[in-house]
Amino acid sequence: MSRSKTFSTRNDLDPEVREKSITLLNQHLADTFDLYSQTKQAHWNVKGLHFYQLHLLFDSLAEEVEGYVDLIAERATALGGTASGTVRMAASNSRLSEYPADAVSGAQHVEALVTRFAQLAKSSRTAIDMAAMFGDADTTDLFTEVSRGLDQNLWFLEAHLQG
Repeated sequence: MSRSKTFSTRNDLDPEVREKSITLLNQHLADTFDLYSQTKQAHWNVKGLHFYQLHLLFDSLAEEVEGYVDLIAERATALGGTASGTVRMAASNSRLSEYPADAVSGAQHVEALVTRFAQLAKSSRTAIDMAAMFGDADTTDLFTEVSRGLDQNLWFLEAHLQG
């Protein structure tokens, strides 16, 4: 991920802390925006017996993830950074696994999303620790909120595979 210009701000965090946090936030912006688009992929393409329920669930999950995208991008800009938030930027920088283009059944989509929600939840917990190490409590708090939501969504998805 390339470094971008930092804008002047009266935010009292040390400029080096802000720069590290902006880089961390932009990495997670790419990952989270990718998860949003992959969740919409599932929403649009699910087929099978539980189509309607999964179609609604996937749309609800995508809406929540979209909120995380906005939180992350706005935090990067609040720190004086630039949010790297285009689809192309996300695609070239995301660490998530590519979504299986051949997924059709509800179970295939649920399994694919479980994997990706778990990936992002894990990296969000790592980001919590990193932001804390930088001394950026607000970014730590943001990643805690994202992590908590992803864990809940992972639970919703995994419940479809259990039993």
